Order: sequence, then C-alpha cells, then structure tokens
Amino acid sequence: MSEPVRLSKLMAERGLCSRREADAYIERGWVFVDGHKVDVLGTKVDPNCEIKLAQQASQQQQSRVTVLLHKPIGYVSGQPEPGFTPAVTLIQRDTQWQESRGPAFNPGILKGLAPAGRLDIDSTGLLVLTQDGRIARQLIGDDSEVEKEYLVRVEGRLDDQGLALLNHGLSLDERKLRPAKVTWQNRDQLRFILKEGRKRQIRRMCELVGLKVVGLKRVRIGRVRLGELPLGQWRYLREDERF
Repeated sequence: MSEPVRLSKLMAERGLCSRREADAYIERGWVFVDGHKVDVLGTKVDPNCEIKLAQQASQQQQSRVTVLLHKPIGYVSGQPEPGFTPAVTLIQRDTQWQESRGPAFNPGILKGLAPAGRLDIDSTGLLVLTQDGRIARQLIGDDSEVEKEYLVRVEGRLDDQGLALLNHGLSLDERKLRPAKVTWQNRDQLRFILKEGRKRQIRRMCELVGLKVVGLKRVRIGRVRLGELPLGQWRYLREDERF
C-alpha cells in the first residue's frame, strides 16, 4: 500500500496549484478527494487518489494574470535590492504594448504578480511575471522540463572541446549541470537552450571555457517567444498560449 502524502503537496506535484494556494483552497472547503470534501490543513491522502477542485477555485485560477515583459538591462527580476529597480515596476499603463490587443491595464494585476524565474540585471529579454502558482511551478519547479532559449554574444576563443563541455560536462557549485543545447548562431554569438536556471548560469558556464559574455538576451520560454515585443514593454499571456 502506498504511503499517505500531504494533500497540498500532492496537489502541487500534479500541477493543480501551488502549495500555498492548495492550503487556501483546503481551508475554504474547495477541495474534494475521491468525492469527499477535505477542509483540514495537513490532511494526508493516498497518492493515487482523485482530486477535484470546486468551481470557485477554478474561477479564481482563471482570473489569475500572467504577463510577458521585455526586460531591459538595469532592472532586477526578483526581490528588490538596495539601489536597484525591480522589473515589475515596468508593468504600467503607458508601457503596455498596444499592438498586443490585450485587455486594458488594471492596477489590480500588480497584486501578487511575481517573476517566474530570474533574468540577471545585466541581461535582457523575455521575463514572465504571474499570479498563477501553476505557471510558476511549471517554469521554475525543480522538475521543470520547460526550455529557455538565449542568444549570447561572447568574446574569446572556443574550440570543439569547449563547445562540447558547454553542452554537457560542466558543474557549478559542485553540482553537475543538466545537458544543454549550445550551438553557434554566428561568428560571435552562441544560442543556448537550457532546462534549468542557476544564478548567472550562462555567464559562469562561459567563464569555465574561457569566454566572456558581452550580451545576453532570452528569446523564448517553452513555446512562448519574445517575438516583436518592444524593449521595456509588456503584454498579457494570451488564452491560446501555453508554455
């Protein structure tokens, strides 16, 4: 017989919501396990059970907002740091990309809007900010399989052995990196496709093979591309888009 697991943990693992959201839904009586309402925090259940959310939870999830920002250099993507401006401050009425034809800006979307993944202060490109714990887990969970694609301008000499190491064989902080896809885009620019996001990972990988990064731009996360979104502007994730 399978060992019982915490219901909130199981809900997060199945991608139904984040663990924090799961606790909130349980407290409100919005979670049903094998047809029975569960409203006690910490409840453990069979890992093979059927879990369904009440209509109120589904409606709340559908109202959660996700935005795509073309982050400029000079903004931090995560927690505010002294002397630096967080990227979320760019989500304003006058920076919404008009050609995206999305809903009008509403200041209420800023509540609970957090970056799903980091992009260094000296890097630019696609940054996802979301209120939806399911999307956050999909993009930055430990078991995430979502690809992130970058164009990286470099200085220095890279031989075939160094390129092979970039694809697989390097370690950071005494932990082996997952296999990557690294190819030459042109004579001074590499294309990186990763499924993880360690701190300053690409810059540190390049340093290990004798390269210096002089420009880094993220152009894709999963199936969502930066496309023509102008620098410093944002748009809503469309209903037909999936990472």
